[in-house]
Amino acid sequence: MDFCTLASGSGGNASLVRSGGTAVLLDAGISARRITTALRQLGTDPGELAGVLITHEHSDHISGLTTLAKQLDFPVYATEPTIRAICARIPSLGERCRAVKPGESFQIGALRGEAFPTSHDAACSVGYSIFGDGCRVVLATDLGYLTPEVKQAACRCDLLVCEANHDEDWLRDGPYPYSLKQRVLGDRGHLSNETGAELALLAARAGARTVILAHLSSENNTPARAREVVARRLSAAGIDPEGDVALIVAPRKECGPLFCLSRSREPQSLAGEREAALC
Repeated sequence: MDFCTLASGSGGNASLVRSGGTAVLLDAGISARRITTALRQLGTDPGELAGVLITHEHSDHISGLTTLAKQLDFPVYATEPTIRAICARIPSLGERCRAVKPGESFQIGALRGEAFPTSHDAACSVGYSIFGDGCRVVLATDLGYLTPEVKQAACRCDLLVCEANHDEDWLRDGPYPYSLKQRVLGDRGHLSNETGAELALLAARAGARTVILAHLSSENNTPARAREVVARRLSAAGIDPEGDVALIVAPRKECGPLFCLSRSREPQSLAGEREAALC
């Protein structure tokens, strides 16, 4: 199973997951040209894209959909409220949309997906767990706080895409207007480095071996600051961020590293793990 971020941040978000000949995008918030160019560079024919999974309808997650849908034929997966919000802006996507329900799994070729609810100021935002070849990738960004569903999703994943949006002090003292600061800091906003570190630690303790810090603010964070905070939290818990876990920061405007995951573990749905204790 392969995973790669194509871009990550307020300027646009998109990632590639592929396994067993099936390739899907998680969000399409950058231009269609950037997406198709990145796919080709990663060895994936854009025409073979099996689907695009949308977390929510904000422009930094869907801005490339209109043009991409004109060029390629693929289904769009999202929750029903998100589909309504997207189609209000892009009516031509209506027939392509496939509704997903949080907690229920769905199959796309060799990949199995499951959405989990997240707290964000959108119609019905979700994160995704993607299963393939005995591995699980979890995308958890645009989070106001760590809900039980987000924590459960982070447990027992092999690779976690973890939001580390801002340094709280930098945000409070920075140039954003008061209303925007309150939005980002609120329960439907974005995770700070410290809270992102908590989520990363949950995943690492449960066996994740790759943590990608994502959706960093360009005004209120830096890659070095985000990694420093998370690495310090992992180290304090006895987890070596240089050896036990691959801890990296997703680039904002270009592809990150391509991770090739291989792990012999029978994937289970999140719903089947509800009774398990949180790590």
